[in-house]
Amino acid sequence: MSEEGATGPARDGVVVAQGTFDVLHPGHLHYLQDAAAMGDRLVVIVARSGNVTHKAAPVVPGPQRREMVAGLDPVDEARLGHPEDIFVPIEELDPAVIALGFDQHHDEDAIRAALAERGIDCEVRRATKYEAEYPDALLSTGDIVDRILDERA
Repeated sequence: MSEEGATGPARDGVVVAQGTFDVLHPGHLHYLQDAAAMGDRLVVIVARSGNVTHKAAPVVPGPQRREMVAGLDPVDEARLGHPEDIFVPIEELDPAVIALGFDQHHDEDAIRAALAERGIDCEVRRATKYEAEYPDALLSTGDIVDRILDERA
């Protein structure tokens, strides 16, 4: 991670953020605002449903999740991820920075090693933690789904 912290500019260029973005919440917006501040242009790669294996499958279809992310102010472009190789869009975009969410499950060192193996020179940085100003904030899609089931089922 850069010495300047999560939101200090690294160098001019493209920043890539990625995620599932199943049910958008303020934590997603904070992540993308932080990521946008790391460079000149933010491209968000929205995970395809079939590639989400570390948690429950998304409720919302991939094209709809991509459309919602594309409509957020910090985002310059949103695209669906590659169906088989998550690094294909990274190779195409040649970003200056890959921005990870504060609590995303990714191993930064493993990502750096995979990038080096493919000859991709970019920083890997983490966004800062979102601190909600209200006690009942729902900052996880799973928590939102659970609340819906509790209150509407």
